[in-house]
Amino acid sequence: MSKSIIQTDNAPAAVGPYSQATVANGIVFTAGQIALDPETMQMIVGDVQAQTRQALTNLQAVLEAAGTSLDNVVKTTVFLNDMNDFGAMNAVYETFFGENPPARSAVQAAALPLNALVEVEAVATV
Repeated sequence: MSKSIIQTDNAPAAVGPYSQATVANGIVFTAGQIALDPETMQMIVGDVQAQTRQALTNLQAVLEAAGTSLDNVVKTTVFLNDMNDFGAMNAVYETFFGENPPARSAVQAAALPLNALVEVEAVATV
């Protein structure tokens, strides 16, 4: 099995012992992305829609660094601080994924890093 670690300055740096993404045998597994500004490493100010937009922008940057794109995502997992935010998150989410969106799970988490409102991880092909 071949495995490579992905790191890009266009997405927030890992803040612990993990990688932004790992590629193994042509499949990219991303770490969860929250609404950190990659330049300041601070959470953006805003509601769940603003945070979803930033999290997905960060995810897109990690995927591009891995040599792929949102078009090649086959599965996402969305973690919400409050499931009542599902509709607002979904309105932004659908703007990032075209007519053929990936499979997805969405769950409410008891707490997310840095009090984020949303976190998104993905599995994609290269």
